[in-house]
Amino acid sequence: MTMAQAYTGFRLSIENKQDWVLGKILELRARTHADKPFLQYMEQPAHTFAEVNKTVNRVARGLANLGVRKGDRVLLMLPQCLEYLYAWWGANKLGAIEVPINTAYKGYFIEHLANNSAAKVMVIDQSFVEHLQFSEERLQHLEKVVIYSGEGIAADKMPRFKRLEVHPFERLYACDDTNLGIDVRYNDLAAIMYTSGTTGPSKGVMMPHAQCYFFSEQDVNLLHLTSDDIYYTCNPFFHANAQLLTIYPCLIVGAKVAVYPFFRASEWIDHIRKSRATVANFLGVMMDFVYRQPARPDDKDNNLRALFAAPTPPSIVDDFKRRFGIEATVECYGMTEICMPIMLPYGEYRPGAAGKLLSDWFEAKIVDPETDEELPVGTIGEFIVRHKEPWTLNTGYFGMPDKTAEAYRNLWFHSGDGVKRDADGFYYFIDRIKDALRRRGENISSYEVEKVINDHPAVAESAVIAIKSDIPGGEDEVKACVIVKAGEKLEPEGLLQWCEERMPYFAVPRYLEFSMKSFARNQEQMRNYLSSMQDTFGGLFPFGPFEEMGKRNMQMFEQAMNLFSPFRDTGGGGEPEAPKAAGGAGGAERDTAIADLESRLADLQRQFAELAKKKGP
Repeated sequence: MTMAQAYTGFRLSIENKQDWVLGKILELRARTHADKPFLQYMEQPAHTFAEVNKTVNRVARGLANLGVRKGDRVLLMLPQCLEYLYAWWGANKLGAIEVPINTAYKGYFIEHLANNSAAKVMVIDQSFVEHLQFSEERLQHLEKVVIYSGEGIAADKMPRFKRLEVHPFERLYACDDTNLGIDVRYNDLAAIMYTSGTTGPSKGVMMPHAQCYFFSEQDVNLLHLTSDDIYYTCNPFFHANAQLLTIYPCLIVGAKVAVYPFFRASEWIDHIRKSRATVANFLGVMMDFVYRQPARPDDKDNNLRALFAAPTPPSIVDDFKRRFGIEATVECYGMTEICMPIMLPYGEYRPGAAGKLLSDWFEAKIVDPETDEELPVGTIGEFIVRHKEPWTLNTGYFGMPDKTAEAYRNLWFHSGDGVKRDADGFYYFIDRIKDALRRRGENISSYEVEKVINDHPAVAESAVIAIKSDIPGGEDEVKACVIVKAGEKLEPEGLLQWCEERMPYFAVPRYLEFSMKSFARNQEQMRNYLSSMQDTFGGLFPFGPFEEMGKRNMQMFEQAMNLFSPFRDTGGGGEPEAPKAAGGAGGAERDTAIADLESRLADLQRQFAELAKKKGP
């Protein structure tokens, strides 16, 4: 790789790796930028670096009074408020580990994070307490709950739990606001961030302090961020985006953060103008939503110079920049696990490209996902990566050594993403190779959605797949294919209500499909099959909870479902027999059945293609 094919010009704001620790950097900026405004919530007065450091020290001591020690995990389930930052940084100053929880989580989604992380203390907003009360009996390790309310909570109004010890957030504000002096090192864990996108439960990404620092330093370089900038964010604090691509970068360079608690496309430019922001951050479809708002004569009346958008829709980016008077847009390719190995150089926009490899810090290959053999330039394959500097990538998945080994096979981290590279060194994200869904900026595990649906007493089994959204930004809609138990009745409205009560809003299926036929015992194989069916025949099937399929389409879909008869119960009335492994007893018959299935599927695809031609646009 030549210099022209790589990302160049990367600089570190803090050279000494021993200082790549959040608490140390906060204390540094409290000295070097003591009276400079740092955190501003909406149009309220800003808090200086020195003031923030003192508040964080008080909260850290308050957490210590509850028994939090170095290495402990602390669950945070709070909206975009400054108290989230105080609790996060207070835990880190103790050497404790932040574990963010999506504020839309309910039921199993909360229980899995709490139990897998083995956290004993949780800080939660009052508005989410009922979800915690619902799950209390299934929380195996949690002992203490700190409840935050912007209005404050009277002692006689404190929520009650059967077992958990409850404290108001105000009790965390200890009197001593001096630095704690606890030895926290760059290779200590700073956070465990749970990420979905696979067929199993969400995995807790173990992120050391050095990785969190480096992730944020990359953002500093991408946007040419300086202490003169004001960075606007309305993204949720439980995501790495707000934490490591907005707030922490400002801490590193001494810039100001303007925090707004929500995103509304119609009010975005008003917030930018009121906050006097020079830099902003878009995630997923946000850029397209803003672009669709009616243009105003004063759209350019703002201080924005740069915009970080992941992704940046090529069809609108030039017009967006002209409309709002923005100098540059930047983007990247990255994940919570691996920072941003691919970064787009400032001012070098190329349509569809995520950027170039930061080759001084990462090695990367595009490989055959089955063999890990490297593919030629221009070929789509799986993106795999490893770091050149220790502790700048994740250290595995918490409590899931098997998933860690799987991700790091052959000593490379496997992204599960389909990517290609051109001759100039630009990388392009194409699609996900592994089974994953992304909706409203959130990764969704099909396994977790299926688990909630399968818990319904009338459901025998289900398969959840992605339906591509028409909105630019590479997002999906969620579709659930549901098998109803024999003799049971289930209406779409009833299942949707069940889902809404037990899972976050973004995971609730938009489309439902009911059938009486059993899916394959190999759930992943069936899910992949259904996805391919939707890609090929989606325009012919009006799937939806309140829409009736045409009789011919239903018959053809049932014909397709029957292709999986080698892997399902044929009507004997008992438990379906699990398929036998290829190469063992029955393996030859199974291999033959698969080959026959593939042949018949190809025939069916041709039939649907012909039907599509007859149907017309």
